[in-house]
Amino acid sequence: MFHKILIANRGEIAVRIIRACKELGIHSVAVYSEADKTCMHARLADESVCIGPAPGNQSYMNIAAIMAAAELTDAEAIHPGYGFLAENAEFADIVIESGLTWIGPTPESMRIMGDKVTAKQKMKKAGVPLVPGSDGAVDHIEDAKRIAKEAGFPIIVKASAGGGGRGMKVVHAMASLPNAFSMCQTEAAAAFGDGTVFIEKFLEEPRHIEVQVLGDTHGNIVHLFERECSMQRNNQKVLEEAPSPFLDAATRKKICAAGVAAAEAVNYVGAGTIEFLMNPDKSFYFIEMNTRIQVEHPVSEWISGVDLIEWQLRVASGEKLAFTQDKIKMKGHAIECRINAEHPFKFTPSPGVIELYHAPGGRSVRVDSHIYTGYTIPPYYDSMIGKVITHARDRKKCIRRMQRAMDELVILGITTNQELHQRLLANPGFQKGEFNIHFLERWLNQMNL
Repeated sequence: MFHKILIANRGEIAVRIIRACKELGIHSVAVYSEADKTCMHARLADESVCIGPAPGNQSYMNIAAIMAAAELTDAEAIHPGYGFLAENAEFADIVIESGLTWIGPTPESMRIMGDKVTAKQKMKKAGVPLVPGSDGAVDHIEDAKRIAKEAGFPIIVKASAGGGGRGMKVVHAMASLPNAFSMCQTEAAAAFGDGTVFIEKFLEEPRHIEVQVLGDTHGNIVHLFERECSMQRNNQKVLEEAPSPFLDAATRKKICAAGVAAAEAVNYVGAGTIEFLMNPDKSFYFIEMNTRIQVEHPVSEWISGVDLIEWQLRVASGEKLAFTQDKIKMKGHAIECRINAEHPFKFTPSPGVIELYHAPGGRSVRVDSHIYTGYTIPPYYDSMIGKVITHARDRKKCIRRMQRAMDELVILGITTNQELHQRLLANPGFQKGEFNIHFLERWLNQMNL
């Protein structure tokens, strides 16, 4: 096991990793920007190093500064968390070439799965279901028209290097395709430095189901079941749960097996997530892989009993997984609400000073956060300031427990999305599990807030 690792991230995920390190007897090193000198992760770590000004591109994405901090503190390994440099294969290469351990998948796996065209080709060979559309990149509008006609409208044009909902255009008719195709190429080139696009059939009423996988350096890969991630706005997740209320046992077995097959196809190491879209008839299709730990990992931890951050560290140090697939049993239901410093319905950010903070507690309530009374939320980063996670024997009990937790949560001085969660948890459609990826936005439009 490592003696000391550096955490190349901030906020709640950095705190989460620091806690895992302490429980394993690992010395932790935090990095922080000038805006984060009072952030909880900088206070909890055994050592902290300032790596630059407030903007993320000058600090948390400054590879030279992070590597200098690792050298200064004699760190043996680097954990990237999620966001920032977590899926940057070049950063992983530099870490490894410097003689340090990268706590994550191999750079090769990251490159394959980070390019959507290459990933689709790899998944096709592995027998993982794919959305109908192009087999690879589409460079010319005439090819785009042919593929769209074969797949049938509506179709979606996607940036190969895209993510977070950017570089995507939905097209409902042939007449709109040339303009959408050109715009997507231009947007992709501007946002990602790569104008490559591909085309897929647009699934109109799908659910977003993802499979959590975990692999070691000895060729062992397991899944920790699926997560329901359909509660989204602008392709950004708001609430996640595990397992999905939509899946039956046979479908669960099938989609989890596909997730493992996808990971095996790239010899995956560490924690990763295979994302699928699922139709109302329970047919499902691979869309992408996230080659990192995800925000919503706690719901998978709670239903499986596996500590994903701990096993990221153990796997990176060379340990074999201590369990096989048949030993991982599903236990109850878990829900996660993302707490954002933003207007609950206008979704405008709300940085500022937290005048009072009280976290919910009680049985099977977990809070992952980096905030405290008196903490100033800086305006430079993502608006998420924490997560509340509940667990219970079944979904109905879990929802009620989360409703209690949301009622107990107190954050004064700024505006948060707490009210959004309170209303969503009481929504009959959510409570019945009758929703898809469009549910939240349609519901918000109906409320006209």
